[in-house]
Amino acid sequence: MKALQDLEIFVRTVDTGSLSATARSLNLTPAAASAALKRLEAELNAPLFARSTRSLRLTREGEVFLSHCKPALAALRDAQLELASGQQQVRGMLQLAAPSDFGRNLLLPWLEVFQQLHPGIQYRLHVADRVTNVYSNLVDAAFRQGEPPESNMLALPLDLTNRRVLCASPAYLEKHGVPDTPEALAQHNCLCFMLGEEVYDRWRFWREGKEVTVRVGGGNISNDGDVVRRWALAGRGIAYKSGFDVAGDLAQGQLVALCNDWQTEPSPLYMVLPGRRQLTPALRLLREFIAQRCVELLKSVPPGAGLSVT
Repeated sequence: MKALQDLEIFVRTVDTGSLSATARSLNLTPAAASAALKRLEAELNAPLFARSTRSLRLTREGEVFLSHCKPALAALRDAQLELASGQQQVRGMLQLAAPSDFGRNLLLPWLEVFQQLHPGIQYRLHVADRVTNVYSNLVDAAFRQGEPPESNMLALPLDLTNRRVLCASPAYLEKHGVPDTPEALAQHNCLCFMLGEEVYDRWRFWREGKEVTVRVGGGNISNDGDVVRRWALAGRGIAYKSGFDVAGDLAQGQLVALCNDWQTEPSPLYMVLPGRRQLTPALRLLREFIAQRCVELLKSVPPGAGLSVT
């Protein structure tokens, strides 16, 4: 199927950033690969790549076509496999993005188990706390904590019960005392996260319909959420972390939840896609798997440790 091969050449060229590398992976000559891209552009009557002597860069038309091409190509591959073997097998490459703490400490081991269950699915994991653009960064799905911004992206909920947890290590609390109200945080070293130039140093709490916002301070600020967690474990101060990020530490007693009679900020977890057309069978399986893992994780935290699952 020549048209199918042309689509494969297009997607692989995007992934590799090199026409020659694509040609080698498909056992083609660079001239044949180049001719396939030109043929595809002629059929679409649109340029897919902006070419220079040293690089290939997707045009806006190329980005739009890629968002439709990848799931369509994956579906065609699945159909071919099903017809060939008589068995439905889900295969494909998933490009995923996740925040640092969640990505390194939870998603990575979960993906190892997921891949054992579905060996035909491979993945590339991009871990960074900056918000990944699922359009321009060519990511199939991004995991995000907190309410997603209003946009035309598809935000699929994975867990809506997760909240932030005010926590510190037993060593820190023994040395500096236990704050019994949010206002008492002004007397403590608080570990803050920053994104870009914005420092998240205003922590919100609720009780009996009353909202309290505390401007916290301290000598430790990082743009990596995992660093903030590690500082808390090391006894450097008090953190205000997503429950997912510290659930294991709370369960093991390495961190202690504070001000448990106050309600903390919600931190729901979503899987964000460019649109519903990008929801491939592989992503459906992954969504169901991660959602179940989230439930199991929160259930593992003892009652009174700052998290609860009904």
